[in-house]
Amino acid sequence: MVQAHYRPPYCTIGRTPIFSSIKPSTVQRSLRCATILQRDHYTQIMRRYFIFSVVSLALFLASVNATAVSVAFPVIIPELNASLVLAGWVLSVYQLVAVSAMPLAAQMSEVFGRKSTFMLCVLLFTVGSVLCAVAPNVNLLIVFRVIQAIGGGGFLPSAAGIVSDEFPEMRQRAIGLFTSIFPIGAIIGPNLGGWMVASLGWRSVFWFNVPLGALVLILSWLLLRAGGGNRASGIDLVGATLLAVFLSAFMLALTELGNGRAGIPWMLVSLLIVLSIVSLIVFLRREQTVREPVIELELLRGRPFLGANAYNLVYGACAFGVFSLIPLYAVSIYGMSVFQSGLILTPRSIGMMIASTVTSFFLVRWGYRWPIVVGTLTIVLSLFLLALEPQGINVWRIHLNANVWLLLIMALSGLGIGISAPAANNACIELMPNRVATITGLRGMFRQMGGVISITTTTLLLQGIGNMQRAFSVVFISLALILLLSIPAVFTMPKQP
Repeated sequence: MVQAHYRPPYCTIGRTPIFSSIKPSTVQRSLRCATILQRDHYTQIMRRYFIFSVVSLALFLASVNATAVSVAFPVIIPELNASLVLAGWVLSVYQLVAVSAMPLAAQMSEVFGRKSTFMLCVLLFTVGSVLCAVAPNVNLLIVFRVIQAIGGGGFLPSAAGIVSDEFPEMRQRAIGLFTSIFPIGAIIGPNLGGWMVASLGWRSVFWFNVPLGALVLILSWLLLRAGGGNRASGIDLVGATLLAVFLSAFMLALTELGNGRAGIPWMLVSLLIVLSIVSLIVFLRREQTVREPVIELELLRGRPFLGANAYNLVYGACAFGVFSLIPLYAVSIYGMSVFQSGLILTPRSIGMMIASTVTSFFLVRWGYRWPIVVGTLTIVLSLFLLALEPQGINVWRIHLNANVWLLLIMALSGLGIGISAPAANNACIELMPNRVATITGLRGMFRQMGGVISITTTTLLLQGIGNMQRAFSVVFISLALILLLSIPAVFTMPKQP
């Protein structure tokens, strides 16, 4: 009997067991494939974070632009020989146009894809910045701010869609960290803007956007994935136009009512109000019948959506809109220089950045509602303190002068925004997580709308009352009370992820 030859089931190379039946060339190919797969995995991870950095740079650019223009605002008024109300449109028209651009950009990103929409927005923002920098008068500056706002308004919904696609497993944290990008720009914007305005003139705040905008455009073309849209769907340009006409006519009517001329042109005001009402009615009827509406009315009527939209409208007015006029407040009430008025916003931005970063990491554990409530109450407190217009205070035998006290109030407001914003952003997305761009555009639209109303109404009161100190007090107290009354709407939003 021949003894069977025994072959061990595996042999070892070094300490690694290898099946004896596998050829060495096969082992080498397997190891090579594993190495390639591992390398591709790390490449994809790095690519995702590069993409996050690129879209964050666009948001950073928009944030720097908003705060730097606010610092330049007191200088633009005398240099372009403009009235306070007309010059106020340099700030408010940007937010007004962005209101219409946000839902439109969200719809475009669903139809044409995130990359095409995002790059178009960057291009329009950059071209608009060039035109603003060379504007010879305030009227053309306002027109060119419209072009800039179409691009800037589309940044947020298209960028949110890109990040949500790239980080599906950690969307809450990624979207929450977006909130910390804005205060970084808001730290640099006022300080850089104050220095540029004092050294190079107000036009330099617009030239600053051009090289960074070109860089974002190039990196977006290289890194972002093409496609991803649904070209079978349509774009509701008529609906977006009707929405813009409604808002523009309403704001122009307010401007005419408070322009300070000897007689109010009642005929023009009446026509603008009628145009605003008719545009709104036609817009609502169209959105009920059109196949691809720019705003789905279900996102306005449903109970959680209604509460979220109402809160975001008030939040935009109280947390963002009126704070655009803080440099003017600091210059006119406290006698600060333009550079100092830019510095006064820095503590607010630092508070926002720290609080939003911490909140983003603990959002899943804390839920959405209580961070929103705590942050909102903190903003309310800061508005009441601003209304007091303190000229100094003694704390533990240490005298804090008016400027230091104002810095502390700004830091407090920043903490409130940083605590509430990440939770509010994600709570809105949680209502329809498969439509991130759409919900982000809608949320941004209501916040920008609140900001526009806040800026326009404040400039009207400043000119109408005549006494800036009294007018600012009225504005701050009124907004604090309105924001306080909006808190019940928070409890209609989702409680947690």
